[in-house]
Amino acid sequence: MPPLREILLFAALGMALPAQSAQAGDPERGERLFRDCTACHSVIDETGTARVRGGRTGPNLFGVIGRHAGSVPGFNYSPSMVAAGQHGLRWNEADFVVYVRDATAFLRDYLDDPEARGKMAYKLRNEAKAHDVWAYLERIAAP
Repeated sequence: MPPLREILLFAALGMALPAQSAQAGDPERGERLFRDCTACHSVIDETGTARVRGGRTGPNLFGVIGRHAGSVPGFNYSPSMVAAGQHGLRWNEADFVVYVRDATAFLRDYLDDPEARGKMAYKLRNEAKAHDVWAYLERIAAP
């Protein structure tokens, strides 16, 4: 039977592992991955300067960190996205990572509404890559 000290050490390591798996993303990898996002999204600051040029099908992602969902003035969001923002959804890493994997599934779960729909068709299935994109947005999309 292993000594108690070894058991406690393995238990402590086991508890530390989940915290490590919620790793910080790599903004350099996120920058490369974000190129796919520019098909729909731009990052244009408050002065009108494009930090990242891209499409207009999706909302401008400047200031997305901590912003209420569905709240960029003049953008035509799905009713479900607007409702999520009205119900308190502010973009944070945990929600972003789930959202980009499947926008409609995220909104249905968040709103507890099986009819909820998101407009974003792109799905970034890899969780680590989603963390990387978030890290990149933290670097370039902050006011």
